[in-house]
Amino acid sequence: MSEFRVAEGTAIVLVDDRLGEALPAAALPLVRKADEVYAHAGLSTATKAALEAPEAPDDLLVRATTSPVVLIAGEVDASVEALRAAGAVVVAAPAPAGVELLDAVTVMDRLRSPGGCPWDAEQDHESLRQYLVEETYELLDAIAEKDREALREELGDVLLQVLFHARVAAEDADDPFGIDTVAAGLVSKLVSRHPHVFADDTTVTDTESQHVRWEELKQQEKQRESIVDGVALGQPAVALAAKLTQRALRAGIPLEAMPSGTDTGSALFALAAQGKLHGTDPEDALRTVALEFAARVRAAERRARDAGNTELTADDWRELLSDPAQSDA
Repeated sequence: MSEFRVAEGTAIVLVDDRLGEALPAAALPLVRKADEVYAHAGLSTATKAALEAPEAPDDLLVRATTSPVVLIAGEVDASVEALRAAGAVVVAAPAPAGVELLDAVTVMDRLRSPGGCPWDAEQDHESLRQYLVEETYELLDAIAEKDREALREELGDVLLQVLFHARVAAEDADDPFGIDTVAAGLVSKLVSRHPHVFADDTTVTDTESQHVRWEELKQQEKQRESIVDGVALGQPAVALAAKLTQRALRAGIPLEAMPSGTDTGSALFALAAQGKLHGTDPEDALRTVALEFAARVRAAERRARDAGNTELTADDWRELLSDPAQSDA
């Protein structure tokens, strides 16, 4: 127990430098009543400047025994702990969800700025495209494999791509925008697309009616002239066919009016359309079969190696692949 006892009203206000000038609401009455308000030496220069408070003196604990003082700090070190042990009230607000994103933005800015990483500084939207695609597919792999550790990592890698593109966009001479603009646009879209949540729209009663309402709202927002406007034409072909089928069906286009020729492309489109019509995602279905086949091939190769057979003939492959159950777990 401390040999000192601080005056009533003495408090330690813990703040997060990442939140700028924000103070916990509970700290305001204490700050108003205090004889002196001090800034801890460990606070950032920007936060100290915003507080307009002098840095805490070495004899702060002694001063606090005669009159109420408030120390604003970002961390608990020996001096802060001494004040707390002497009876100072500790006031803090829990960090809001998403606060770590502020650090991510700061790190990205540092990498991209002068004195940062030369490679990061050279990148543009075009050069980053391949990494966005790669990271997206690695995330899909983590989801398919139900690998929680990989899922956390790959979500971070995809987030990096968003931060990177937004940072590059902020440097554009003609049309600059940054991560805050991106986030604000997302919030606006989420709110406007969910009037049944954020307003009094009663037209949405289930998932299907929600999809229909989404399409109506998107048509109004973007003033689209076609039901296929806004479909990402660069996505994998099977997924593209499924998406076009979905849009067509909602617009009332009958299945028989869609591509159904005998050439490979038309046949594949027809299969994708049939799958979507019956509630199956053809991209996921094809991926599942492909991954299962890859696993069977790996298992067959392993069994062949175990048997000392390294030169496989067509008959060997037929025998090794004849049992679909023989695959890697």
